[in-house]
Amino acid sequence: MSLQSVRQFFADNAPDIEVIELSQSTATVALAAAAHQVAPGQIAKTLSLKVKNEVILVVAKGDARLDNKKLKETFGAKARMLSSDEVVTLTGHPVGGVCPFGLENPLAVYCDISLKAYEEVLPAAGAVHSAVRISPQRMAELTQAKWVDVCL
Repeated sequence: MSLQSVRQFFADNAPDIEVIELSQSTATVALAAAAHQVAPGQIAKTLSLKVKNEVILVVAKGDARLDNKKLKETFGAKARMLSSDEVVTLTGHPVGGVCPFGLENPLAVYCDISLKAYEEVLPAAGAVHSAVRISPQRMAELTQAKWVDVCL
């Protein structure tokens, strides 16, 4: 159902963007980069975090790492990664297919400035074998994301 909610999101908000489905898994940055023949950094990974009592999504370039100090400075508290079950329940997407589109629940979305290194990035699209090609700026606009600097 998750892939369907992403398809519906793009049908409603950006019908020019096509959801790409592949036969092989793109559940990890390495698998996705190989499948789409792009650099690992061009894969836009979506991290599900809990800060205080709020669940947020941080989208960053695939080879970036979260910087705990920057996270704490930006959000005012320590962040923890959600468990796999929490991710599915709160986003509606399976781990490996999490993206900021077609979410089960409204969540705050943040795009790390690391994405700005690329004209086009490939976030997942609600399934472990799907993605979209999109500019970081357009992704931020469509998801009403705020830009942050929380990665190394």
